[in-house]
Amino acid sequence: MLRFMPVGDSQTIGSAGEHTWRYRLWRHLCTTYGGPCTLVGPRETLYDKAADAPTSHAYAEPDFPRAHLAGWGEGWLHMAPLIADAVRASRADVLLVSLGLIDLGFYTNAEQTAENVRRFVTQARSANPRVRMVLLPVIPNIRAQADALFGAQVALFNELLAKAAADLDEPRSPILLASPPPSYDIHVDTYDGTHPNASGEHKIAAAFAGAMWEAWGIGQVYAAGTS
Repeated sequence: MLRFMPVGDSQTIGSAGEHTWRYRLWRHLCTTYGGPCTLVGPRETLYDKAADAPTSHAYAEPDFPRAHLAGWGEGWLHMAPLIADAVRASRADVLLVSLGLIDLGFYTNAEQTAENVRRFVTQARSANPRVRMVLLPVIPNIRAQADALFGAQVALFNELLAKAAADLDEPRSPILLASPPPSYDIHVDTYDGTHPNASGEHKIAAAFAGAMWEAWGIGQVYAAGTS
C-alpha cells in the first residue's frame, strides 16, 4: 500500500461544496497506478466559511480517502512542527506539499520561509527516513499580481524552494520540485484570484501527477478528462 499525504493551506484543504485537487489526484491514481494506494493524514474536513472553521464534511464527492494535513491559513511555519507526528502516525510514504503563500503573506519573508522548508524536511525524515516528497512552488495569486513587493517575495521564495529541494534531495528520501501548471490563470482557474475552482483543481493535481510519473514512474501523465 502506497500512502500519499497531501499537505497544504487553503488551496489544499478546500472549502464546503468543493471537490479539491486531492480528489482529482485520487481519481487519477485510481485509474493509473498499478497497485494499492490511499491518501493519509490526521485531518479529513473541509473549511466551512460560514463557521470560519475546518468543520465541514460537505465534499462535492465524498467517496474517496479524504485524509490530509492541510489548514486554512496555515503554512510551512505551522506544518513543520506537525509533520513528524503526522508521518509517523499515518506511515506516509509520499508527501504532496503545496505551501508558502500564507507564510509570505502574513508570517515570514522568503528567506525565513525557506528555512521552515528545511525544518519541515528534517522533521518528516525523523519519522520516516525514506519518505518521498513532491514540493509545488507557490502559484502567484491576485495579490502577487497587484503588489510588486509581494510578487517579488513569491518569486524569490520559489527560487529558494528550488535550491532547498536540490540541496536536500537524497537517494533514500528523494525530493521532487513539481513544475507549476504552465497554463494556470488566476482569472480562469480560481474563483477569487487565489483558491482553485474545478479547472484549477485539475491543474494542481496534474502538476503533482506529472512530477511523480516523470521521476518515479508512479501513475501516468494526468489526463485532461480525469474526473
